[in-house]
Amino acid sequence: MGKFAEHVYTDQGRIHRLEALVNELPTNGHVVLQLRDGSACDGVICERPSVQIFHDGQHREGLNGVVRLERPDVPTWSRSIWLDDICHVEHLDSTLGGES
Repeated sequence: MGKFAEHVYTDQGRIHRLEALVNELPTNGHVVLQLRDGSACDGVICERPSVQIFHDGQHREGLNGVVRLERPDVPTWSRSIWLDDICHVEHLDSTLGGES
């Protein structure tokens, strides 16, 4: 996804929300992510995401992040999702307490 994001954030409220999502997305956690567009995506988190600096289409600098999901039962499937597209995280396992 490079260093370009459709949406970047500089206000503290949005940044805190992104950081809170990172804390809900542990490495190897099995989750269902409810997305802003009304869809849902389930998979296993490859690596805990981080909030990073990106630039938007107007060359503004701000923060966003990406989480990558995989499915062990479908080795060729993976999906990257922008943190700001996530509305809700449902945990399907107990990895939230610690990373493996």
